[in-house]
Amino acid sequence: MTATTKPQRSGPLAGVRVVELAHIMAGPVCGLMLGDMGAEVIKVEKIEGGDDTRRSVPPAIEGESAAYMMMNRGKRGIALDLKSEDGKTILRRLLAEADVLIENYRAGTMERLGLGYETLKAEFPGLIYCSLSGFGRSGPYAERAGFDLVAQGMSGLMSITGEGPGRPPMKCGPPVTDITAGILAGMGVLAAYAHKLKTGEGQVVDTSLFEAGITLTYWQSAISMATGSAPGPMGSAHPLNAPYEAFETADGWITIGAANQTNWLRLLAVLGAEDLADDPRFAQNRDRMANREALAAALGPHFRTAPSVDWLARLEAGGVPAGPVLDVAAMHRDPQTLAREMVVEVDHARAGRMQTLGLPVKFSGTPGRVHGPAPLLGEHSRAILAEAGYDAAAIDDLFARGVVRETQA
Repeated sequence: MTATTKPQRSGPLAGVRVVELAHIMAGPVCGLMLGDMGAEVIKVEKIEGGDDTRRSVPPAIEGESAAYMMMNRGKRGIALDLKSEDGKTILRRLLAEADVLIENYRAGTMERLGLGYETLKAEFPGLIYCSLSGFGRSGPYAERAGFDLVAQGMSGLMSITGEGPGRPPMKCGPPVTDITAGILAGMGVLAAYAHKLKTGEGQVVDTSLFEAGITLTYWQSAISMATGSAPGPMGSAHPLNAPYEAFETADGWITIGAANQTNWLRLLAVLGAEDLADDPRFAQNRDRMANREALAAALGPHFRTAPSVDWLARLEAGGVPAGPVLDVAAMHRDPQTLAREMVVEVDHARAGRMQTLGLPVKFSGTPGRVHGPAPLLGEHSRAILAEAGYDAAAIDDLFARGVVRETQA
């Protein structure tokens, strides 16, 4: 894909146009998901420096941030000075042909630029205005800046993550509230788009990192609401079912999902520990949960007698859900990962042939895909301006005055 070639899109959202005024992660996740499903995503970045993720290094490949390239593959890029009137005019031209705008600026930023929803709604009544933030557009925390770490702490996630009671609070390894907020925003955009198809009306789609974190506490919230007590961290164990956790083997770790009575009895058969079925501490799930530490102590020695690969073969033959604990690099090589096209390759203008993650949703009739690499800063500015109706002389003038920028490989 070159700066002058508009890519052909495939997928259920082919024909949908998205303008992404978003940076770092939550907003770009939303744009990434929509783009992989076929939407044309135009990423608008600031002239100086662009998306802050461009400086999330190391690692970098040929000087390009690996983090930026992961979050923005398949998008087209324009670098634009939105503080200038000409820059705002360009944005409005883009929005005139767009279905969706995504933004995750701090509260009030878009309004100060004259680009708040109420202003844009008057010009573009069908526009779906997707706003992601730390805490949402309403409520006492609406003005606060938000980051994944803060949202994980305030949503309760850090209180239920970690090895167990008495240990320091721990965040989930990945930025789960950023990623989940982006996915929730994408879901909201699709619902709003369905409404638009029926009525022609746009609307605001508003979600936040805080709400994304809360959403991830379904089981623990159910327990707290029912008992009045807040559950704590349990390591890899499940708050409602046992045995459902990781066990150490002779050479590593595996996970066991014997979460119902049938699988519990199957597990005992595989282990040759049928006598535990008669132990009243482990008779039913409620008993196993009440005696979970004793249960783990009873099962643990069995798993340490053989390597992971042997146990996984036995457990599969015995019909017990189980799996290895893989590191990320091993996950990338796993045959199921590859069969589901969750690792794919793209050709980047500077980084060359490189790997990225694929689309996690498959469609039988309108398959989506990764449509290309992430753009260089402003890589497609000239082409996007031409598509927006600017002639060559006007484009040259905008470049000369610093309203737009273009980077070539």
